[in-house]
Amino acid sequence: MRRVSPLLWVPSGYFTMALAYVMLTNVTAIMFKNLGMDNGRAAEYASYLILAYTIKPLFAPFVEMYRTKKFFVLWTQIILGAGFGAVALAMSLPNYMVIMVALFIVLSFVGATQDIAADGVYVTSLDARSQSLYCGIQSLSWNVGPIVASGGLVYLSGWLHTNTFHHDAGVFGPGWIDSWRIIFFIVGGVTLAMAFWHMKTMPDGAKAENAPTSVADAWFILKDSFVTFFQKRDVWLMIGFGFLFRLSIGLLEKIGPFFMVDPVAKGGLGLSNEQLGLFYGTYGLVAVLIGSLLGGMFVAKRGLKPTLFLLCCAVNIPNVTFLLMAYYQPTDVIVISAGVAIEKFFYGFGSVGFMIYLMQQLAPGKYTTTHYAFGTGLMGLCMMVTGLVSGHLQQMLGYVNYFWFVMAATIPSFLVTWFAPFHHKED
Repeated sequence: MRRVSPLLWVPSGYFTMALAYVMLTNVTAIMFKNLGMDNGRAAEYASYLILAYTIKPLFAPFVEMYRTKKFFVLWTQIILGAGFGAVALAMSLPNYMVIMVALFIVLSFVGATQDIAADGVYVTSLDARSQSLYCGIQSLSWNVGPIVASGGLVYLSGWLHTNTFHHDAGVFGPGWIDSWRIIFFIVGGVTLAMAFWHMKTMPDGAKAENAPTSVADAWFILKDSFVTFFQKRDVWLMIGFGFLFRLSIGLLEKIGPFFMVDPVAKGGLGLSNEQLGLFYGTYGLVAVLIGSLLGGMFVAKRGLKPTLFLLCCAVNIPNVTFLLMAYYQPTDVIVISAGVAIEKFFYGFGSVGFMIYLMQQLAPGKYTTTHYAFGTGLMGLCMMVTGLVSGHLQQMLGYVNYFWFVMAATIPSFLVTWFAPFHHKED
């Protein structure tokens, strides 16, 4: 198995990770909206599912203790596949919504465990040169997941709803169960297929050098990593940066798709799921990929410190496209797709600075990997908190006023970026 090319398991491993994450934290919000939930509850319920991914550094040491990393990857993928199938079956039950939400909560923790184990296989099975060599493939494969989930599967849900089951695309309610049941059967089947594929192709992964040998050791490592994290110089400024840099993006993450599919009479654009899948899940995500590539080149050429504030501007200022679309409610698909692509391109361009800052300034120290995970956890916490309140705020304010609020929420991002400390010399 050591002779098996990483090309046989790195792309499929990271695609499977992304598919589960996006289905649980993003696509569920669209499904809840289709099934008749108001914006407040749909955004809130989907945002709760980010919690497991936010706190996964807390249980990562325990995954390191038992069996092999491949063992955890295989079993989490089998449970996820069966779980998504169970969600599809639960839709035929009287209290399907309660059962679905409970299943999603369990699956979010399983998905977070899959991420820990799969990252562990990658880090411990490949040497430093190979990790660098396959880093681009790893990133690209992960980004295929959102394109498939938020693009292809959302598109398919709308196509099935109107063309196979002959329902009205503009009416939200239980009629959407038929199409979403098929979507979750597909996701479950793909995830199970990936588990059997990785059973044949994925290496076991090695134990980390500092792997805990007991629960007491795991708790000590976790405690020590927290203590050393808060001993960092200007740590609270860095925590503020980690939490607030993408504040406005968190406020748009759930509400953007809702705005696209809500009827014109409610202030939305009245798009179908097929159009949402194309504009928001495909064109938008392609724009993110291109923006990320160019943003990385920009930082590599000029350095992070002199460009970080410009990158913050790139993330936040193009959010005005949603405000303009809410004002004018365009019907031209070219105008709508251009608005989404512009916002997503600059989001991808600027977000590169956030990740590099975490790597170069927040993470270095005794527990570099864990502290980097703390930083990404802050990002996840921001996405969760903003998601919990975004739908309720939008219902109170309406779309135009809500998007004005999003623009005002860019101010904290600018402030924490301006004062972000740089204590480590850039390489």
